[in-house]
Amino acid sequence: MKVISTEIHDALILEPKVFGDARGFFLESYNKRVLAEAAGIRAEFVQDNHSRSARGVLRGLHYQLQQPQGKLVRVASGAVFDVAVDIRRGSPTFGKVACIELSDVNQRMFWLPPGLAHGFLVLSDSADFLYKTTDYYAPEHERSILWNDAELAIPWPLEGAPVLSAKDVNGLPFAVAELFP
Repeated sequence: MKVISTEIHDALILEPKVFGDARGFFLESYNKRVLAEAAGIRAEFVQDNHSRSARGVLRGLHYQLQQPQGKLVRVASGAVFDVAVDIRRGSPTFGKVACIELSDVNQRMFWLPPGLAHGFLVLSDSADFLYKTTDYYAPEHERSILWNDAELAIPWPLEGAPVLSAKDVNGLPFAVAELFP
């Protein structure tokens, strides 16, 4: 596995070994030992999630203030523009943004440690987005930062207006959002 650092402390791009031929391909999407040895990730995952979204859907920027979730994310089908924002006030990269394209072609994964806000924009006709989490979903603790906050200046590759949920339309600006200490 190839491990690539990002603009955010401890957020990593992971490129698994892909074995392919004319029949298709094989890759390990999760191997506890390989993650620990190659990337230093010793997370205990408790939940797997799968979402499907259409082109132009933008989800995020989400996080849980209590029960923060580390996430190992990847795309099984399609392509997304994936975004992480460091909202840990004590972090050396507080306020930094990391962006990566995840797709069924590049097979990359993105490790987001607890304490980051996360979102993605679907670039393909549809995308199947898979993620493992280190804590359970707790809607009462979920928060949302405004996806187009000027202070964060995320370079979303938009073609027109994104498709948003009410929660994402009403996200708070980064400057006034509840963040981690």
